[in-house]
Amino acid sequence: MSDTWQKSSYSGAHDECVEVRALDGLVELRESDTGAIIVRTTPLKFAKFLQGVKAGEFDHLTDLTT
Repeated sequence: MSDTWQKSSYSGAHDECVEVRALDGLVELRESDTGAIIVRTTPLKFAKFLQGVKAGEFDHLTDLTT
């Protein structure tokens, strides 16, 4: 990861997505359409979150019909 904002390839050309970057030893996340709000966390906490996402722990929070 670099200090450049990255978004998922699943976002395609859309501007409404979550972006992520590594900066000063932390992982930062923001929504591309509200870039001034940044959430910062440690790489370990981010890795644990991603493991939960991959395991489907948060699938009940998604609604892909909207």
